[in-house]
Amino acid sequence: MEYRPRIADDELIVSLASAGAVLIDGPKASGKTTTALQQAATQFRLDEDATARAALASAPELLFDRPTPILFDEWQAAPELWNRVRRQVDDRQQRGLYILTGSATPRDDVTRHSGAGRFASLRMRPMSLYESGHSSGEVSLSALFEGERQSARTAPMDVPALMERIVVGGWPALLDADVEQAQRWAISYLKQIVEVDIPALGHRRNPGGLTRLLQSLARHVGQAPKLSNLERDVGGDARPVASETLTAYLGALDRLMLADNSPAWTTHMRSRTRLRAAPVRYFVDPSIATAVLNLGPRQLLSDLNAAGFHFEALAIRDLRVYSQPLDGEVLSWRDVNGHEIDAIVSLRSGTWGAFEVKLNPTSVDEAAASLVRFADKVDTSTMGNPQVLAVITSTGFAYRRNDGVHVIPISTLGP
Repeated sequence: MEYRPRIADDELIVSLASAGAVLIDGPKASGKTTTALQQAATQFRLDEDATARAALASAPELLFDRPTPILFDEWQAAPELWNRVRRQVDDRQQRGLYILTGSATPRDDVTRHSGAGRFASLRMRPMSLYESGHSSGEVSLSALFEGERQSARTAPMDVPALMERIVVGGWPALLDADVEQAQRWAISYLKQIVEVDIPALGHRRNPGGLTRLLQSLARHVGQAPKLSNLERDVGGDARPVASETLTAYLGALDRLMLADNSPAWTTHMRSRTRLRAAPVRYFVDPSIATAVLNLGPRQLLSDLNAAGFHFEALAIRDLRVYSQPLDGEVLSWRDVNGHEIDAIVSLRSGTWGAFEVKLNPTSVDEAAASLVRFADKVDTSTMGNPQVLAVITSTGFAYRRNDGVHVIPISTLGP
């Protein structure tokens, strides 16, 4: 299959030019290895190559005396590699020597030294709509943060097509798959996670409890459920699971990079309204939630209220992908009175923007008013003015309203 360019391609090139080694992490099947191979001159698959793992301990020069960049794929299968690479970077004093890819974070290891100054980090997620060819990209997130006025004619995708993209997801292996094929693939993917990958991290094998956790998180996608609610859901018909058990399960999802939550935005507000600090929970791709709940496009279309949460998850995934090259992170904001903003994109430079996500275009007015009301609560003398206020919706035109709020159909948005 011909390689489809990724937004991370340029990020990887920049990272290799600035550091001795680059760590690419992300969930399984997100395309890390294929992207790394676009730059690598040598490759070792450590999860499959027992000879390479043995050489690492007895004759490491056999691995490192190769054309660079050298790709060590699934490096967590041989955690001692980290220190070997760090030492090589120190000794050679060159950039762009090594690429490490991993789909799980190794257990904490006191013998693993800091990679500060030697490693650059790059997170990869499943493909955004722009990367998979389902968004025109006419509205650039980067340009919005530069203050440029953005517009686009009719969005390329309608609501039924968007529901299909939610179910299929952004997995590179499913670019040409139909919905039925994608659902079968996702079910197998999750079965592997529950029955193999999480137990491999050292957790007691409990497929029933783990599946119930995934189902609970899927029902709460785009929300901030109390941990006590999750404990009851995981316990099923029995009593709630212990807090320590839930924490371990959630930690396993984090280590496998399947959870992609939005922490609360810490900001100074003009009012004394108290803010909520719990993260809003999402999976790394919206297809995980629909697969866990056995939802297809038809079920989503029959319940547009529920579909709105899954559409929000789609938009948040894409915002994360598009904002990463800008050194941005996607956060959430909610107060105790029920006022919430779906996404705050905060750049390392201090610039920020606020986004509401509405599946129904008739809700744009309400969402725009919420954004304006929110912006008025922010202490701009401390935080600065928002560079972007925008409503991401399903269909229609992309334009800027008279109140300064941008309206952006998701299939016109790009980096």
